[in-house]
Amino acid sequence: MSDPILALDNVSKVFGRADKPVYAARSVSFALHRGRTLALVGESGSGKTTAARLIMREYTPDEGRLMFRGAPLGKADARALRDYRSSVQMVFQDPFASLNPTHTIRYHLERPLKLHQKGLNSAQRQTAIVDLLERVKLDPKLIMPKFPHELSGGQRQRISIARALAVNPQVIVADEPTSMLDVSVRQGILNLLNDMKAELKLALLYITHDIATARYVADDIMVMYAGQIVEWGAVDKVLDDPRHPYTRLLLSAVPDPDRRFDDVRFADELGRIEEIRKQAALPQPSITEVGENHFFRPIPA
Repeated sequence: MSDPILALDNVSKVFGRADKPVYAARSVSFALHRGRTLALVGESGSGKTTAARLIMREYTPDEGRLMFRGAPLGKADARALRDYRSSVQMVFQDPFASLNPTHTIRYHLERPLKLHQKGLNSAQRQTAIVDLLERVKLDPKLIMPKFPHELSGGQRQRISIARALAVNPQVIVADEPTSMLDVSVRQGILNLLNDMKAELKLALLYITHDIATARYVADDIMVMYAGQIVEWGAVDKVLDDPRHPYTRLLLSAVPDPDRRFDDVRFADELGRIEEIRKQAALPQPSITEVGENHFFRPIPA
């Protein structure tokens, strides 16, 4: 595997009072590689979005380091920060709130080109906008003059992806990119993310609470709860042979068309939900290797 483009190295983020800290991220480590998708999975409040905000530099780590191309990104100079922001782009959960309703789609795509590709003239920017829209499978002539409210949710999310691609990024952070879309259009967005990863060799961090979509798009998976990564590894190994009780609890809630309705997978975990949550929220410093590219943190006895 190639060297990571971006990594969190033992990063922690704490909120609340000193005598009553709340760990939004506790010693979190993971790496993003070219041409691979890492899914970060967990319920609301588990720390997934905190990890995204640390990557996007909205939060500063209280401990640990953010690594970019093998070097720590601390108090970088203006040029280094501009390079980082061009290389790391985000696709947000709400495709309407992330687009300015007073501007056309042409404006939304031309603006990042003007900011990050200043060598392009007007005609070249026009060509680039057409290429971006075609890449996300939208008709340029039809879409460019429209405003966000004139598009469907799926179309707006495709525009958000095209806007992220406009600066030629190396990393895409997709935070719940399909959760606000109709089920009928979700697969199209997931296919688009898969195509981007394969064709452009992007590193993709896919943040979700939906294990089914994580299996569809990801090469690797990390399960997060109470700010900790509790299990991680190759997506099939983790989901086919989960070892942490919280991972098993998440999987017990996923419908399985191959099983009878009353044949619940990991039924024992369903009967111990509160106990598992309480135990999984405890610090879990030790790591057990299940097999090649499969690890979990045992709950302390």
